[in-house]
Amino acid sequence: MSYHSLESCLLDLEQNGQLVRIKEEVDPYLEMATIQHRVYEAGGPALLFENVKGSNFRAASNIFGTLERSKFIFRDRLAQMQLLINLKNDPVAAFKKPFQHLGALSTAFTALPLKNPISKPVLYQEISIQDIPQIQHWPLDGGVFVTLPQVYTEDIDAPGIMKSNLGMYRIQLSGNDYIPNKEIGLHYQLHRGIGVHQTKANKKGEPLKVSIFVGGPPSHTVSAVMPLPEGLSEMTFAGALGGRRFRYVYKDGFAISTDADFVITGEVFPGENKPEGPFGDHLGYYSLTHPFPLMRVHKVYARKNAIWPFTVVGRPPQEDTSFGQLIHEITGSAIPKEIPGVKEVHAVDAAGVHPLLLAIGSERYTPYMPAKQPAELLTIANHILGTGQLSLAKFLFITADDLNQLTTHNEAIFFQYVLERLHTDRDVHFHTNTTMDTLDYSGTGLNTGSKVVFAAYGNPVRTLAVELPEELKECSAFFDCRMIMPGVAAFQSHPYVNEQTTREEMKRINEMLKGKTGPSFGVPLLIWCDDAHFTAQNIKNFLWVAFTRTNPSHDIHGIDEFFKHKHWGCTGPIILDARIKPHHAPPVVLDPEMIKKTDRFFGYGGCLEGII
Repeated sequence: MSYHSLESCLLDLEQNGQLVRIKEEVDPYLEMATIQHRVYEAGGPALLFENVKGSNFRAASNIFGTLERSKFIFRDRLAQMQLLINLKNDPVAAFKKPFQHLGALSTAFTALPLKNPISKPVLYQEISIQDIPQIQHWPLDGGVFVTLPQVYTEDIDAPGIMKSNLGMYRIQLSGNDYIPNKEIGLHYQLHRGIGVHQTKANKKGEPLKVSIFVGGPPSHTVSAVMPLPEGLSEMTFAGALGGRRFRYVYKDGFAISTDADFVITGEVFPGENKPEGPFGDHLGYYSLTHPFPLMRVHKVYARKNAIWPFTVVGRPPQEDTSFGQLIHEITGSAIPKEIPGVKEVHAVDAAGVHPLLLAIGSERYTPYMPAKQPAELLTIANHILGTGQLSLAKFLFITADDLNQLTTHNEAIFFQYVLERLHTDRDVHFHTNTTMDTLDYSGTGLNTGSKVVFAAYGNPVRTLAVELPEELKECSAFFDCRMIMPGVAAFQSHPYVNEQTTREEMKRINEMLKGKTGPSFGVPLLIWCDDAHFTAQNIKNFLWVAFTRTNPSHDIHGIDEFFKHKHWGCTGPIILDARIKPHHAPPVVLDPEMIKKTDRFFGYGGCLEGII
């Protein structure tokens, strides 16, 4: 389908039984977000809120709530997009089989943006920030946020849409010290194209013009999260994916997406920051209050009968999980083509995406050597950690599979494969005092922390235990110890106090286990946590606890650990201290009273009856 608006997409979903209208008045303070959260968890339909308290505009959520629905929305375009990407990887194919690739050429035409179209629906009316549905998602949020924005900026040295950047950066509409209707917060993280644009504008002492598009054809929303190379306009991707050229005009010097439902224009002046946050974010914790760029609002536009799309992020999986899955569907083999030797890379959603990467590479450097150990894998690991948003990874587990039977998408099997082969004295490689994802508070400061690579290859060096070994059962330093999966156990002791206390606790644990848990011990990975029962309950809990609450350089310990020529290793199990630390951000939790309040929609006679 080629949608010309968000509403045309929603009507299509409704006609195919994938949307429910909520006609009853709903409060944008927590209630709408709670409904969205519960419907998403149940795998439910898209939602159209027709009566938003305090606003004349409707709102929609859960549009991309499942991969199946996302693929349905783009059902007529996915094959063409995959063909285009394959042509980029192998352009000679177009000349070898020109008729087979005619569809790709027609798709390429729709990628060309269309300036000054006859119809400009978004310019129907000017409104104020306060007229937008004032949706607050989580109890501790600092105010109202835009959660599906398309933030548009241009390169001041090379203006124009073909050198522009479109990204999904969190926007705070109210709260904190923002002057109502005149100022909003612009939050963006490391390795984002908007940062390049603001840096250039700052050097010239000029404000950066920013346009925030909300709504419009669903391809516009997806294009804002696509990891495109720097310098490649997301608007071309939006047109190609949507089968409809991206339409735009300039008004007062600002680019306007004419098919959007809303557009907010404004300027970011050099050195102007204000506190932004807190916000319940996609790692499952609140991102805290920090200074981020201030945007002075110029004008706000809305089309007739505009619809405000929103989503709710929190502990994964959430609706944004579908974005990652859809990107994988579209790009397919793009990463292996970009990084030589890579077969698969998987950003683990249950761990918050950036904290944990799993990768399968090749090991071809020394086929003449009888011993198998990581060599090319280390080169590949460095390439991964230097590539785009993959560089935000905190933990990277990488291996090679000569039989091509392993996949990164079965996390349990992948971990078992790696742990069977991991030499704890050789295969752990740290990057200290480096950058970390902005939303990850396990480090020593904002954007600051460490990374670690576990590179394992060769024949198995141990048989993984499937039941808790006696050595761990008998360790009196553990209050509770449970198996998570073969080779991985969780243990619980005192809550975290400080680094000095941790060193003393580790000394005691080491004295109890040293000599009993050598290189072939069947549990090479131990997770030190606050709740062993919760952590071991399922693999999602393990992934979330173990990799969102640890800073590798500070929180990785080992039994009988040592340093040799600046290299860290241990002869016994590796221990990840995943206890909650004083500097960690609080986890995101639904308000119990709001759950009770929204029960009326899901009970007998409610419009969402039977969904949960």
